[in-house]
Order: sequence, then C-alpha cells, then structure tokens
Amino acid sequence: MDTTTRKLPGRVRLAAAAGAAALTLTASLATPLDPAPRQAQAADGKKVLTVAVAQSVDSLSPFLAVRLLSTSIHRLTYEYLTGYDPKDNRVVPGLATRWQSSPDKLTWTYTIRSDSTWSDGKKVTAEDAAWTFTTMMTDEGAATANGSFVANFRKVTAPSPTELVIELKKPQATMTALDVPIVPKHVWEKVGDFSEFNNDKKFPVVGNGPFVLTGYKADSYVRLKANKDFWRGAPKFDELVFRYYKDQDAAVSALRKGEVSFVAGQPALTPAQAASLKGEKNIRVNDAPGRRFYALATNPGAKARNGQKFGDGHPSLLDQRVRHALFMAVDRKTIVDKVFQGHAVEGQGYLPPRFAPYFWKPSPEQELAYDPAKAARLLDQAGYRKNGDGRRVGKDGRPITYRVLCHATDPNDKAVGKYLQEWWGALGIGVRLDCLDNVTDPWLAGKYDLAFDGWSVNPDPDFVLSIHTCAALPATPKDTGATDNFICDKRYDELYARQLAEYDPAKRAAIVKQMESRLYDLGYMNVMAYPNAVEAYRTDQIESVTTMPAKAGNIYGQDGYWSWWSAVPAESGESSDSSTGVVVGIVAGVAVLAGLGVWVALRRRATAEDRE
Repeated sequence: MDTTTRKLPGRVRLAAAAGAAALTLTASLATPLDPAPRQAQAADGKKVLTVAVAQSVDSLSPFLAVRLLSTSIHRLTYEYLTGYDPKDNRVVPGLATRWQSSPDKLTWTYTIRSDSTWSDGKKVTAEDAAWTFTTMMTDEGAATANGSFVANFRKVTAPSPTELVIELKKPQATMTALDVPIVPKHVWEKVGDFSEFNNDKKFPVVGNGPFVLTGYKADSYVRLKANKDFWRGAPKFDELVFRYYKDQDAAVSALRKGEVSFVAGQPALTPAQAASLKGEKNIRVNDAPGRRFYALATNPGAKARNGQKFGDGHPSLLDQRVRHALFMAVDRKTIVDKVFQGHAVEGQGYLPPRFAPYFWKPSPEQELAYDPAKAARLLDQAGYRKNGDGRRVGKDGRPITYRVLCHATDPNDKAVGKYLQEWWGALGIGVRLDCLDNVTDPWLAGKYDLAFDGWSVNPDPDFVLSIHTCAALPATPKDTGATDNFICDKRYDELYARQLAEYDPAKRAAIVKQMESRLYDLGYMNVMAYPNAVEAYRTDQIESVTTMPAKAGNIYGQDGYWSWWSAVPAESGESSDSSTGVVVGIVAGVAVLAGLGVWVALRRRATAEDRE
C-alpha cells in the first residue's frame, strides 16, 4: 500500500486535526509590473522551501506511520543508526559512527556519535536507541510500523552513552539496514498507548534530524524549521513546508505561480502535467526511473493471526484460476503507453528494475501474459460461466461485480479503472470503482475485492517482503497489523526467514527472487507498472538539489534526507555541482564488519522508505 507518494492504505488510524495555528506565508507572485515569481518567503524574510504533496499524513508517530509523506517527515526529524550515500546507496554512518558483529553474527555493537543533540538541548545517547528498540520488542502498538526489524532481537542494551549492543536470536542480514527512527526516551517514555498516540498535539516535536517539526494541520500543511545544531550541518533553507493539495492540477498551477517550490504529484506528475511544464521559464522537470511499483491487490480473504476471518471479499477470488484470469486480461503495455504515456516500465516481478540485484521477471512459461481468450477459458474451468445476458455468475447464481478500491486523488487509478471495466467487462465481469479520499478504513476491514496498491522500495527489500508474511497479520480483527494485503503463505514465510538470515549477497538475492516467483504464482499481487519519478521544481527558488541516486534519481521520497537537507536557495551565491543532482559528499569511515567479507547490507525503503 508507504511509503508512497500516492495515498496508500495505512495500518493506523488517520491522525486527528491538530490545533496548530494556520501557516502564514507571503509569496512574491507574478504581477503585470513584476512578471517573474520569486522565492516564497515567510513574513520575517526567511527562505522557505514549499513542497506540494497529494498525500495525507497518517500519523506523526514514527511507531505508527507507514505512508511515504509521514515516513519522509520522520527521516527529516529523527536520525537512524545508518544512512545511505545518495550517490550509490553505500551504507554510511548515521547516529552510529561504526559497527561490528561478533564472529557468530549474533551480537552487534554500534558506536553512537557523541555530537548529536535533541532539539530541546539534551544529549542523544545509546540509551535512546536501546529504549526505542526495546519498546518495539515489548509493546505491540509500538511495533505497528517497524516491528519486523526487531522480531529477531533477543536483547538490546546500552552499556555506555556511546555503546549500543543488540543480541539476536539468529543471524539477521539487515543489521546495517534498520530503518527505524530513534526517538528521545525522555519524551516518549511518557506515552501511555502507542497504538493511539499520533504525536500531533504538541509542537515543536523533539527530534535530532536536519529539521524540527514545528506545526501541523491535517490535510493542510506540515511545517518544519532548520535544525541549526544538526551534526552534519544545518540545511540551507530556513523552513520546509509540505502543503497538501487534493487537486493535482491546482498544485501544478501553484508551481507556475511560484506559490510552491516543488511538486511531485500523486505519486508522480501526469504525462500531461509534465509536458505542460517542460520548457517553461524557471521550471525544471525531473523524469527518472522510480523506486515504486504500481499494482492491483486481490483480497485473499482477510484474517487475523488468531485465525479469525473478517471482511467481505468476493469468494470467487479465493480461486487461483480466477485471479490468474483477471490478471491475464490486464494489458500492461496499454497501461504504460496510454496511462503513463511512456513514463513507466511494464510491470513484471514485485521489485522494480532499479534494484538490479533483486529484480525478477517470470519465464515465458510462467508469465501471466495478456491473453483474454485464455482468461475466459480459465474462468469457465473454475465454474464461473456466462449466463444468458453474457454475465459471469458466482456460485450463488448472481452476476459477478468486483469492487475495486481506488484513490480519489490519483488520476492513474481512475484511468486504469476505466480499462479494467472494459477488459473485465469483455469477460462478463462487472467492475465498480470505489474511489475514496480514505481507502484506509475499508482496506483494514477487508471490505474490498481488489485495490490499487503500490510501495516505494528501499535498496534493501526486507520491509516490502515482510508485509506479506503471516506474522504481519493483525493479532485479532480488532487490531492493526503490518500486513499490506492479508497474504499468508507457509512457503513464502519459509523463504522470507531464509533470506533474512543469509549474509551472502548473491545467495540472498536468489532467495528473494524465489519469493517474488512465489508471490507471482499465488496471484494476489499483479504488478502492472514501475512508474518513473516525474517531478518539477522552480529554478528561481531552488538553485540545486540532490537526486538519489545521483545519476537519474528521484528528489521526493528518498531513502534519507538528502534532497531537502542539501537544497540550495536560488540567488544564495552558493555553488553547485549540477543543475538537477548535487552530489552530497559524505566523508565517513564505515567499519568493516568482521566475518562478512565484502557483503554490505542495504536498507529497505520508505517507503518503503517508502514505504508508503
């Protein structure tokens, strides 16, 4: 569903509107006497970078948030143990300056930097990290978003302010890819119920990242100010504002007027929007291979870990032949050519081709290629035949109409939905598009048949793999789990456990590809496309900004804080290395891990970073 730029179903309750004061900005807009829009500024003249977003915040609690906007904000406000160089995804120090494992790889020791300070003036210590991880291990609410990372932890301690020790039950290949925001113990230990606390009532929020969260209004804005004491150096913009636009065309219009500095779309600009912006003065369009997949998810019969079933997914979808038939009636090439107009790659396996070591595609014999005639035969074989009116009927004798959850703010969902109505209609199956502002509630309740789905994938794919394990299911129907789509398959779980314990990069990649093959054959996830990151910014407001990776990478929703931390205001007099991608030089020594050879663990998204 995270880390995405698009509004995906979170596994948390929507954050209530905060009582924060409304954001006041004054922008130098174009007038007949002054036709050139200039840098938007706050009333006090500070440099403000305003980012137009089309996704709502699900929660400002790093223990609950899964949407890409929310997790991106957490990357800006809290440090993680490690980070990634934006040039090549190489693991670099974050809150930890170095790390090493014991010979049996069951004990990991991290040296916590001594030059990081919480925004309230208190020192960051290893105890903050130990408390964060231990709380996730012992409190199910705190494990909502990132519990998969600590499920294998035996014990976490802080022998000294600069030493963190994590003991494992068995080897874990993601120990330099722990995508978990470290929070201040002295603030968060006062929280009563982690499953309910959204962290959206008191500002500023105490953090230690490059920005400090200072204000929030639901479905309106998120405001942050530069952390002048950030150990890597203060951002060059004084303030960063994420402004919500339900209407994507309105966001593009705001970019033209100079009211916002950057726009990414939902999850990307549409081809028409990108084309309209190309060539315009002071606007640059960035179009690069993305880190997301765009898919159709099928309700596999929602259930909890206690075995209790819930929801109302159509029973015909429990038949693998039906799922395969539906996906064989989806023309991926048409989706890429007509909907994305070439700004995407045709979907195949679960992980995008940008992550070459893990990219998988089915063999010709395995592929569910576009073949409507074969799809019709599969439906016949499954016992879902046409009646006298040409409609497929279910076991109850009623014509089949599938409800497809659709994000109301995503034009791609609506466009693809129209094709589904045509393609599946030719099979005798009805399609009802349920395009909602809030798809979270019906998704969590299992009250859907199919849904548009997508995630931002990290260099390390562990997180987006974990959301399809049985362990990710909610404990009971009343609880919230980390599952994306209620998939629970024993063979898939076995493969997941194997890849998590495999340190050899080639062997681990081979296991991950087996997982993708299994997921493909199950037919619960149909990856239709890998969309490009299509985004735009004003060059008269932003002189330069880091892309990730440096060559042909994205700006919004990165695996880190590099873009907004490094962004240089226009007319600032500061030099840059390139127009769209400033390489951030990171001078840091990374400890060589004992017994690991040349293997370097990569970190998962967000989104998952993005997660979503």
